[in-house]
Amino acid sequence: MKLALVGDIGGTNARFALWRDEQLASVRVLATADFATPEQAIGRYLDDLGLAPGSIGSVCLAVAGPVGGEHFRFTNNHWRLSRGPFCKVLQVDELLLVNDFTAMALGMTRVAEHERIQICPGVAEPGSPAVVIGPGTGLGVGTLLPQGEGRWQALPGEGGHVDLPIGSPREAQLWQQLFNQLGHVRAEDVLSGNGLLQLYLAMCTVDGHTPLLNSPAQITAAALAGEALAVQVLDQFCAWLGRVAGNNVLTLGARGGVYIVGGVVPRFAAFFQGSGFQRALSSKGCMSGYFEGVPVWLVTAEYPGLEGAGVALQQHR
Repeated sequence: MKLALVGDIGGTNARFALWRDEQLASVRVLATADFATPEQAIGRYLDDLGLAPGSIGSVCLAVAGPVGGEHFRFTNNHWRLSRGPFCKVLQVDELLLVNDFTAMALGMTRVAEHERIQICPGVAEPGSPAVVIGPGTGLGVGTLLPQGEGRWQALPGEGGHVDLPIGSPREAQLWQQLFNQLGHVRAEDVLSGNGLLQLYLAMCTVDGHTPLLNSPAQITAAALAGEALAVQVLDQFCAWLGRVAGNNVLTLGARGGVYIVGGVVPRFAAFFQGSGFQRALSSKGCMSGYFEGVPVWLVTAEYPGLEGAGVALQQHR
């Protein structure tokens, strides 16, 4: 029987693995900038494992953007892909493309207890949807629906591009400054790596501070060191993440819980646990009580997107 390959392709890195006996094997991470096409990157991956073209039967790639049709253009790197030529070059029988947050949501079904930190106590309500939300290069939002008999459906969307909600006079001030800069303020404009810097600059302007920090990493480091302004910025970031996540819980009836994913929040997990996230999540006026018992986890698993691509391939067969 031929092998199966899964991939999770981002703007900077492409992660590949074999999917064998419903488990990841031989995980490798390659820089997208080092290859002109995804075929070249996968060819290198197979060559490093001593596998010839034709040894892979099925491929599932998790990619950023809507999927469908013969051609796909990656939104966060220079790669392009056409199904026919891809399968011909790699001698692959089947190529399945899934949205990256479809894969991320499906990956939550494989997360072990030691790979997540409970932020809000509660127990997932059986049969209810769950929200999967992740600040990273952008803001990804997905929905995980249990289908019974061990099967799941993931609903992708563009929830990172919803309007940034305002929940206090202070947030209204900050939103006004962001609006002055951007013209339209999306959740992703704050809830992403670059968004953290955008928020810092807006707060400096509103409060009359001279900006001294130049990157999300510097802001995070300063906040963790106790620098007052950086602490305010990072706490506001967490609060806005709570508001957006809470809106999704109400919209979807997501008593199956909330999974916080992506590369940003795990870098300040302890800070996040004590931040304004939980308060903002459930601050919904007459519906605040709805959040009692809804669990929230911060996911620290290393390759949830790859795991989800494997689940997608498994369910597709």
